[in-house]
Amino acid sequence: QVQLVESGGGLVQAGGSLRLSCAASGRTFRSCGMGWFRQAPGKEREFVAGISWSGGRTAYADSVQGRFTISRDNAKTTVLLLMNNLNTEDTGVYYCGAERSLTDRDYVPRTPGGMNYWGKGTLVTVSS
Repeated sequence: QVQLVESGGGLVQAGGSLRLSCAASGRTFRSCGMGWFRQAPGKEREFVAGISWSGGRTAYADSVQGRFTISRDNAKTTVLLLMNNLNTEDTGVYYCGAERSLTDRDYVPRTPGGMNYWGKGTLVTVSS
């Protein structure tokens, strides 16, 4: 079992930056690929960034490539999402998710339906 708690959301002007944090608990965290997803009002939850449980592989949605950076600290059981040059289309609730990947240390989760655990989300609002 893995419990996830997101923090770091808030209101920021376009062009600004935020750092989201996902604190994880549970002994299986270290064998989970982790992902950040977001959901804007009236839209489906979408993939933003993912990282393997080894930390060696990452993936990003095209819309955030070059602006967002995902990282993890397995010792501190934390996953971070650094978001730079934010724009109004980045507004939404950001969720941290975990997907078990016992046999592939380099697997990067990308699909909301594949996640085994979710946090409750943190709201990011970007104003123009």
